Amino acid sequence: MSSSKRNNRGLGRGLSALMSDVAPNDPDPSSAPTSAERFIAIDQIYPNPDQPRRTFDDQAMEDLTASIAEKGVIQPLIVRRKDGPKGAYEIVAGERRWRASQKAQLHEVPVIVREFDDVEVLEVAIIENIQRSDLNAIDEAAGYKQLMEKFGRTQEEMGKALGKSRSHIANSVRLLTLPDSVQTLLADGRLSSGHARTLVGHPDADTLAAEIVKKGLSVRDAEKLAKAGKSSKQKASQPAPKAKDADTVQVENELAAQLGMKVSVNHAAGRENGQLVLHYRDLEQLDDLLRLLSGG
Repeated sequence: MSSSKRNNRGLGRGLSALMSDVAPNDPDPSSAPTSAERFIAIDQIYPNPDQPRRTFDDQAMEDLTASIAEKGVIQPLIVRRKDGPKGAYEIVAGERRWRASQKAQLHEVPVIVREFDDVEVLEVAIIENIQRSDLNAIDEAAGYKQLMEKFGRTQEEMGKALGKSRSHIANSVRLLTLPDSVQTLLADGRLSSGHARTLVGHPDADTLAAEIVKKGLSVRDAEKLAKAGKSSKQKASQPAPKAKDADTVQVENELAAQLGMKVSVNHAAGRENGQLVLHYRDLEQLDDLLRLLSGG
């Protein structure tokens, strides 16, 4: 399929169509199995080297292995024929099931064979990972970003196809702007998405994240901490106002006496321009000033 044809397909053969081949989660062992096209020897199947998911929870894998050892693989893997050794297949979706099947010492697994090109393989892998309930927030955000950057998907399109709100996708992607140390805490589960969102754009996000984890702060307390930290940082970065020279102070006092209101003269250092600020007490005093300026 040419790149031009792919770019024009919208969601026709994109998210909505590809999602029909991807199960949202590893199903409950008691649920009805999806019909497989065939069984293939496990040593003929290879993982996708471009698999976007890099983190596999050890406990979840142990639970899945135990389930497969007892009930077998309920949901077939989706594979495509692989170039190279005869009879080899590459995983499109279901690497966790493949890994768990190896640990459970299965000799073959149920599969559905699909003819996907390289681009579709990556897109399906991303979709499957995004739909997983145990996916950490950073992997999820990276999946959204890949779909947008590699395939030109909009947040609205992804939200509609994946059952997510546009704001959820936008907030997720913003997490990728956090420092690496904060992203690590988030990926490890030591920091929640709610905590992390309060730190997006903060100049001391890494320091505050460590404090949040150490003290076990709630999201609301983390929000307060982030606001306080940003406020103090901004105040510290602002230079202290310089004292006005005697001539400027005298001009302010003379104008204030004539107008009957507070006057500030802010003269630009080393230049001849500046600002004259008049502070009126109420609307009546403002009316008096306007009459005076208009000659009334």
